[in-house]
Amino acid sequence: MTKKLLMMTALLMAVVAGKAQTALQRHTLKERLQRHTLEERTPHPDFRSENVMDINTKRLGAPIQSTMYGIFFEDINYAADGGLYGELVKNRSFEFPQHLMGWQAFGCVDIKDDGPFGRCPHYVVLSAPDHRERRTGLVNEGYFGIGVKKGEQYRFSIWAKALKGNGTIRVQLIKENSMDEKQEFVEETLNINSADWKKYSVVLKSPVNEKHAKLRIFLKGANSVSLEHVSLFPVNTFKNRENGMRRDLAQALADLHPGIFRFPGGCIVEGTDLQTRYQWKNTIGPVENRPLNQNRWEHTFDYRYYPDYYQSYGLGFYEFFQLSEDIGAEPLPILSVGLACQYQNWNNEKAHVPQSELQPYIDDCLDLIEFANGPADSKWGKVRAEMGHPAPFNMKYIGVGNEQWGEFYYERLKPFVAAIRAKYPDIKIVGTSGPVPEDVPDNTYRFADGWKAMTAQKADLVDEHYYRDEQWFLTHGLRYDTYSRKGPKVFAGEYACHGKGKKWNHYEAAILEAAFMTGFERNADIVHMTTPAPLFAHVDGWQWRPDQIWYDQTQMFKSVSYYVQQMYATNAGTNVLSLTMKGKGKKAKPQPVANQDGQNGLFASAAFDQKTGDVIVKVANTSKQPQPIQLNFSDVKGDRTAKTLTLSHNGMDDENSIQKPEFITPKQGTAQVTADKKQAVLKDELPAMSFRIYRFKK
Repeated sequence: MTKKLLMMTALLMAVVAGKAQTALQRHTLKERLQRHTLEERTPHPDFRSENVMDINTKRLGAPIQSTMYGIFFEDINYAADGGLYGELVKNRSFEFPQHLMGWQAFGCVDIKDDGPFGRCPHYVVLSAPDHRERRTGLVNEGYFGIGVKKGEQYRFSIWAKALKGNGTIRVQLIKENSMDEKQEFVEETLNINSADWKKYSVVLKSPVNEKHAKLRIFLKGANSVSLEHVSLFPVNTFKNRENGMRRDLAQALADLHPGIFRFPGGCIVEGTDLQTRYQWKNTIGPVENRPLNQNRWEHTFDYRYYPDYYQSYGLGFYEFFQLSEDIGAEPLPILSVGLACQYQNWNNEKAHVPQSELQPYIDDCLDLIEFANGPADSKWGKVRAEMGHPAPFNMKYIGVGNEQWGEFYYERLKPFVAAIRAKYPDIKIVGTSGPVPEDVPDNTYRFADGWKAMTAQKADLVDEHYYRDEQWFLTHGLRYDTYSRKGPKVFAGEYACHGKGKKWNHYEAAILEAAFMTGFERNADIVHMTTPAPLFAHVDGWQWRPDQIWYDQTQMFKSVSYYVQQMYATNAGTNVLSLTMKGKGKKAKPQPVANQDGQNGLFASAAFDQKTGDVIVKVANTSKQPQPIQLNFSDVKGDRTAKTLTLSHNGMDDENSIQKPEFITPKQGTAQVTADKKQAVLKDELPAMSFRIYRFKK
């Protein structure tokens, strides 16, 4: 019995020992796995120390202007008609030089020029054909097709009269190459019941999705009708306005949260010649009576040529001011200084307004300020009020001239500045330093001279433009650190990274723009406004790329550059915070993080938001390897979790598209902030070629 008990006890002890050994093995294995995972996750301490950044959260730096990040609209790439402006009919008033461009006419159609609108006098007369089986009418092709969506309503409107007091038209939306029994997929009949000009309208509801529909009008019956200003708008425009904006495109602007809205250009402000310059007074009042203007971009590039590219002015200055108000941006209109496009006319005095004859151009500036800000009983304030906005738009800025240079510009600008200062001393004046961001060997555009002239004339801001390649953006992160803090402030009014040999919206260019923009924020004491360019482009009709927002007849997508702008604008903060990295050597001073020697391709800036109490840090990694970083925050106590927003992608040449609109988008995440006695620390690893924002409450 005793022997058996001893054997059982020994067996039990062996089992217990085996379990203990197995548990120990499991524990040891778990420890090794944890250590291995930690080693994979945690960069080598020596490597991490190369990318340590110090952020002083105790001392607030320069205010970041509410206008820091904004948008610039120019009617290029079918940005207005065929784009943001909701009108779907091309050449709606028959005012193109070829009066039926955009239309197919069949049967008995005549063009007349004594219509009810003095500045748009042309209209068509539809008369019965000479046989009952024949047809008379019109077909409009729209802008690369008329886009309609299933279930959406479209308001057809027309000014018309019937010569005998009554007449009828059939209004259809058709798919011309349809394999269905009928081409039309929706039709309404409109009775014209007066011999006098009168506006008529009817709503068409589309039962289908179609990008390439056409508008067809048949004359019904034997009585002739006259038709003018043939229009088709989505009912569902932005803010549901009858003369409104395409909803998805306008919403994309609102989603950027822009602080400044520069319009209407750009080179179209100047025109190829003075006759075709943008004249704001032609763009206000009833849309039916706004005269057509040639678009400077119609003929600029013969390798991207669109002979039907004109400006209807349906999207005019009233609509621009209204849109500025809708999206919460300060309006910044740009007006002509009396120079036609210098690129196209250079120093040909005959192409420009003599200095002794500038008064009408100066009056245009003064009258515009009254239109925007004057009381409702003033001459131009009354026009604004009659258009539906009795309250002032509270315009604060005006630009005179667009990327012009030399004495031709400097001397013409002087009387504008004097007149505006005398009558409206609170209005801030934006001048320009020309089309390039630095002096070049032949110094044609005289960048430095432009700044000297603007400083001498006491312009409030100087508009700089730069379309440059990858290397330029990588090497100019400190551009504004050395600018004089006296004199005008900087408005980076047009800029974009143009890839060498790949001038499109590829991912790499957007990351380099994000990196460069840290210099805007770090130098917020001198940089007050920035707007990338261009803004819009139609996938079927563009002249210039890259662009921020692309679209076809019914869909749109946002470029990666758009998302960079949105990330900055929605995480701007109110004040700059000092962010530095130690330089090489024991005596080296702390340096801004802008891809300097030893900074491993990193760019960074920091801000504080007094409205929310948030600390915001932006870091771009432009190197081809992941970069471990350590952010040290002074005057931050206690552990917390930071929110992150990251742009990261492996394909440098990739871009978003109509087919893949969200192929590359920012992703949300978190990062841990750990505090010790002196500071809080955030450790992270940035993927190669990426941009990340960290945000947490102090």
